Amino acid sequence: MRGPAIGAVLAGCLLAGCARAPMDPISAADYCEQRARAAQAPTGSVAVGASSGGRVRSGVSIGVSADLLSGRDPTTVYNSCVFERTGRAPIRPPSLRP
Repeated sequence: MRGPAIGAVLAGCLLAGCARAPMDPISAADYCEQRARAAQAPTGSVAVGASSGGRVRSGVSIGVSADLLSGRDPTTVYNSCVFERTGRAPIRPPSLRP
């Protein structure tokens, strides 16, 4: 009888230790705005550089988020992201691309 009770207490302690600490609202808003922008359109960058030895380097990167592929609304992505990280509603609306 004591065995299952002890197992339940230990499992509860382990699960509590794995829980993420809440983020402060400003950091959560900044992080979640990036996620919401990624849900609007693909992200990417292009880099070109030259060394003193005359070598030219270039690179291209394109990113596509799962939220974009699934067609999620960027504002919904932002709101749910902030709530998951803080446990509260967002402190400001997201600043998204027009």
